[in-house]
Amino acid sequence: MTPVELAPRFFLAVVVILLVCRGVSSLMGRVGQPPVVGEMVAGVLLGPSLLGLLLPGAQEGLFPADLRPVLYVVGQIGLVLLMFHAGFAFSTHSTGGLARTAAAVSLAGVTAPLVLGVGLVLVAANHVPLAPDGVPVGVVAAFVGVALAITAFPMLARIITERGQAGTRHGSIALASGAVDDVVAWVLLAVVLAVATGSPGPAVVTVAGAAVFVALVWFVARPGMLRLMSSTRVDDPARLLGTVAVLFAAAWFTDEIGLYAVFGAFALGLALPRVPASERVVGALTPVTAVLVPLFFTYSGLNTQFGLFTEPSVLLFAIACVVVAIAGKFGACWFAARRRGEPQGVALRVASLMNARGLMQLIALNIGLEAGIVGPALFTVLVLVALVTTIMTSPLLSWVERRHALTEPEPAPVAHVRATL
Repeated sequence: MTPVELAPRFFLAVVVILLVCRGVSSLMGRVGQPPVVGEMVAGVLLGPSLLGLLLPGAQEGLFPADLRPVLYVVGQIGLVLLMFHAGFAFSTHSTGGLARTAAAVSLAGVTAPLVLGVGLVLVAANHVPLAPDGVPVGVVAAFVGVALAITAFPMLARIITERGQAGTRHGSIALASGAVDDVVAWVLLAVVLAVATGSPGPAVVTVAGAAVFVALVWFVARPGMLRLMSSTRVDDPARLLGTVAVLFAAAWFTDEIGLYAVFGAFALGLALPRVPASERVVGALTPVTAVLVPLFFTYSGLNTQFGLFTEPSVLLFAIACVVVAIAGKFGACWFAARRRGEPQGVALRVASLMNARGLMQLIALNIGLEAGIVGPALFTVLVLVALVTTIMTSPLLSWVERRHALTEPEPAPVAHVRATL
């Protein structure tokens, strides 16, 4: 298919994606679910699990094979913008003196699902087709463990702010824990990807490139962005163009060294100075992110095949994976918060928020798919985990709020958190 033929197909596909995502998000919003849940569900509905099952000809017409790389690339732009927002949100709040509790919750929220996920894969590897040809089971097990350890920090931040709980004790703990949790999980994912290459060369390039990238961000990008945002001789449109250019350069560099674009985007968001001009630039990028991210959900949906659950071994593994994910994240975070002396209501709220995987896990899954670590069955299983743990967050929080009134003392107010999801 030529570029001239692809262009109208792309525009039509985008129209369908945006309308379906908006419609499903509106329906899900009526039962208290955040927009990201509706977009995740819409992406799955547009894939082979529903549209491809009922109207295979229509799905092939809307999303031909030649169009899928285009959806992937444009969806990656949305993800780069989203992770840039997430990095910026990471350092716009304080922990209110709860650093030790947040560290304990984060450590438990990473360690428990990581260990349980690795163990589950090693036990099930001989019974379920999890590892693609040529990929060691150990690498797949490590990837699953890391995927289960991820927390959807941007969505967590949005839920807290939408409920007006950004200054509460549990809100401060969850924000700090979720941010650290995701940083650690992304670093672990980078390690797994480096090990998956099977040779020291790419791993050395990744490690050395990461060191160079950190130095560039700290000594070049950080002061450069501060000058750009603080200069009185530069207007906001020029700041926006400069920021996007640096952002895409960071995404390119981390992609080239094997860390993937989302890492570079997140790091640059962390380095962006906290000044009014930065707020305006991030705000200007938000509508673009809202348009492009649904394309990523659809690309993920096209790779999700719930029909694989007709295989009993895959279905049993999926159920076990969901149970392990909830026990490892919700259970461990609740236990850690209680051990730190937090009231039951605070511990349950923190655990409920930390349990959501959301978009962040889907990003990790697509990275694994692109790297050849994840096969169709495992991809579908982990998409189910992301959906279940994300969908259960709002109802679980509402249940906790009914059982435990919000009476815990509040720390010093934290800064408002900007988040796209």
